[in-house]
Formats: sequence, C-alpha cells, structure tokens
Amino acid sequence: MVSGSPARVGAFGFKAKREMSLREQADHLGARLPPLMVEAERVAATVAQGAHGRRRVGVGETFWQFRRFRDEDSSSVIDWRQSGKTQHLFVREREWEAAASVWLWRDTSASMQYKSSFAPCSKAQRATVLALAFASLLVRGGERIAELGAPEPPTTGRLALNRLAHRMTASMTAGPNMPPLSLLPRFSQTILISDWLSPIEEPLKILRHFGSLGVRGHLIQVLDPAEEDLPFDGRTEFEDVESSLKMVARRAETMREGYRNRLASLRDSLAQATRRQNWTFASHRTDRPPQGALLAAYAALTAHKPFAMK
Repeated sequence: MVSGSPARVGAFGFKAKREMSLREQADHLGARLPPLMVEAERVAATVAQGAHGRRRVGVGETFWQFRRFRDEDSSSVIDWRQSGKTQHLFVREREWEAAASVWLWRDTSASMQYKSSFAPCSKAQRATVLALAFASLLVRGGERIAELGAPEPPTTGRLALNRLAHRMTASMTAGPNMPPLSLLPRFSQTILISDWLSPIEEPLKILRHFGSLGVRGHLIQVLDPAEEDLPFDGRTEFEDVESSLKMVARRAETMREGYRNRLASLRDSLAQATRRQNWTFASHRTDRPPQGALLAAYAALTAHKPFAMK
C-alpha cells in the first residue's frame, strides 16, 4: 500500500515519466548513429593495449588513482596490497585507462530553462538529451564516461550509461552555469554543453584550465531560436533570468541587426578560442532535429577539425 498525499504521488509520477522520456530519447538518437570514435588519430598512433588512450610506450604504466571495487569489476584487477590496509577492496587505475575517458557536462542553470513559443523544448532538456546520446555512442564504442564533477570515476557499459542518465535527469534545474574546474588526466576529453551566453572571459577561463592539463574538449552551444533570430516586434520587455534585470524596448525590431551581429561576434570568439586549444566548437538550435547535431559532431571528431552544426 502506498501512503502519502495525492500531490506527492503525482509529482513523483511526473518525475519518473520525464526521466523515462529523456532516457528513451537519448537511446533512440544513439541507436541511429554509428559508434562514436573519440580521438581517432590517437588510436592510430598508439600501441594496442586493448583500450584507447595510450599516447606512447610508458604512459600507460603511470598510476592514476585507487578506486573502490565495483560489482562489474573482475577479481583479477583488485589491488590486494591497498585493499589489505582497509576493510574495502580497491582497484588500481592506470593513466591510460583514465585518458581513454570522456567527461560530459551540460548547463542546467536558469538561462537554460528558457523555452520560447518557437521551440519544442527548453535548452536544458535538449542539452541533456544531447549529452545522454553522446554517452550512449561513447559506451557502444567502448569508451569510459563520467559526468564532470561527479564523485564516480569513469566507467563503461550499460551500468555507466544508466548511472549517468539517472544523475542527469534527476538534476534538471538550478545547476551552475559554468562547468567545474576539475583536475582531469592528460589526453582525456570533455564535452561541455551550454548556451555560452556569459561574458567571453568565463569560457576562456574554462579553456585555459583544461588546456593546461592536456585535455582536449568540445564546446557545444545550444540556443533557442528566439535567442538567435530575435523575432520580436513592437514594445517588448526583456528579462535576464540569471539576474532578474529587465529592459523595455519600444520597438524591438530596431535592435535585431545589432543583436545578431553581437551574437555572431561572440560565436566567432568562441570558435577562435577553441581552435587555438585544438578543441572543437558547435552551435545547435532547439528547433532543429538533434540527430543533425550528433551526426555533425561525429564527422568532426573523426576528421579531427573544428566544426559548426545547426
């Protein structure tokens, strides 16, 4: 027998339905695309070790970290010396395993909750679907995945995908608008999804941080069509959802050209900054099919060059 008020039961029911919807969307998108090849050039230049990520002989023997033993691990990977010091079993992870990993992050801050009447979903929802679809592709390609900033280490397989899906769909609002400056192993990768409408100094700080660690990454900008086109006419009130500042334009159409030029300038700055770091940059609108975004990203990753997608 289930106890509790009807309101609480209804709220939990809606949450479960929303999580299932996002999860199903991600699986559906991932199933329609070929396995994602991460750092294809790296694989060709490495010594076969049964996993990707090893840049040169010797790197793969470098200790990365100890982590707790999990049910999906084989008993042969247990580090008995470290485990003997405590009541828990530990596994020794080496750098080549960590370097073959991809950390994913998507923005769920207030600005990402925006959804105009021209779009089928909010920016946060589309960013989550894209992140989970990327994760699905990576897992099928044998890559290790993890959410950037999460306590769990990168893992692969269905369990890793389910864990990531649960974490992401359980936190769809009130997240930070910039990714955490985590210390990632060199040669690893990260996929960062946001609207990137903050001052250019903030994403540049992110690029400098991960670039100094030898991490390669991909910035994906998700925008609502109203944010790109500014299709408003006449008297219009604009509100900054992050700061609650408001501005009233008597004739919004007169701002359109200047606004579009400024957005294009920001996008060019992001593209140039990522290119200097040997990263890639992409732009995606929420009124366009997400399949196109994933296909363009796949082509860019295998070609190892900057790209733009709509």
